[in-house]
Amino acid sequence: MTLEQTLAQKPLYSERIDITRMPRAYDFLKEALHVPSVVHIVGTNGKGSTGRFLALMLKQQGKKVGHYTSPHLMRFNERIWRDGKLVEDEELEALHVKLSLLLPPDMAHELSYFEYTTFLAMLAFASCEVAVLEAGLGGEWDATNVFPKTLSIITPIGMDHQAFLGETLEEIASTKLRSMSAMTVIAPKQDVRVLKIAKTLAKEKEIPLVFPEDMVSLKTETEMKAYLKAHTLPEFFTDNLKSAYACARLMGVFPEISLLPPLDLRARYEKIAPNIVLDCGHNPMAASALLGALENSHYIFIYNSYLDKDIAAILEILKPKIKELWLMPLSQKGRQTGEALVVEASKQLNIPFGAFRWDFDPQEKYVVFGSFAVVERFLEEMNA
Repeated sequence: MTLEQTLAQKPLYSERIDITRMPRAYDFLKEALHVPSVVHIVGTNGKGSTGRFLALMLKQQGKKVGHYTSPHLMRFNERIWRDGKLVEDEELEALHVKLSLLLPPDMAHELSYFEYTTFLAMLAFASCEVAVLEAGLGGEWDATNVFPKTLSIITPIGMDHQAFLGETLEEIASTKLRSMSAMTVIAPKQDVRVLKIAKTLAKEKEIPLVFPEDMVSLKTETEMKAYLKAHTLPEFFTDNLKSAYACARLMGVFPEISLLPPLDLRARYEKIAPNIVLDCGHNPMAASALLGALENSHYIFIYNSYLDKDIAAILEILKPKIKELWLMPLSQKGRQTGEALVVEASKQLNIPFGAFRWDFDPQEKYVVFGSFAVVERFLEEMNA
């Protein structure tokens, strides 16, 4: 079977995770894999942009680097970036053939979509000096956590994926932070409860914690803000740049912020038109960041989400900037959509509500927000 056929048989989402499956497969494969120096990125928000900023910094300074991120928007290839480019279809197909020959058929079949593609990425990074690996939804039991690490980065941790990670912030943080096994960079603006758990676990494991604020000078922070302004990115990305910069410095690299190329990840507060912003944030923490980044104006929000998200909390946070809410229809195998909750929350919060439509008014401002699937469908329809 081709890679596309193989992945089509694997569910993108499942209600239960077999935590033994990935370690068993890694034990079988590890002699055949060349694992570069691994930077493991765990957290709730900012993982993708932090990882890409780090990859861009390392590449700028001559390192061969790969970045594994998820999910993708338009093409599967978006998940596997190497030395400034997405790995193309032909090579991915060859790597799939290699992986299918290395793994026993039963083991290859039982691996989840994310587990299989994690191994595919590691094969793609065989020629790299550094692999920046973004965890999926977890930490301790995430597929990316099987590889030995050089560094970890913990981006801000908040409430998300409670069905898998726990119902409280402390439970979620503990699950994510137990992935630490090497020197760890703790991103700015962590909740005090998260910091307390991080410090306790680091002490138990004898792991040094590094705080980017201690490594970024005022001059460098000013350069970061100038970079973001030049590329029309909101100031909240400064913290992600700081985390990436601290990690690069720990790896012996001294990035030149002003010379970094633009962030090449889509839907991270992406302006595709003067009056249209795309943002793939999908939890309360992301909603708060978006609220602060938007201009002092009112927007038509094009939104939908899945049933596992705190829809009411997200809409309550964004309400001050919502002029009207348009519901983008969604469907995805293995996940329940939250249309009914969006409608109910809109009524409870007294937010004007309507169905999605294409009659955009150039005088209005729009935000396409929520699930990656919302942004994906919007871009497909726009052919953008």
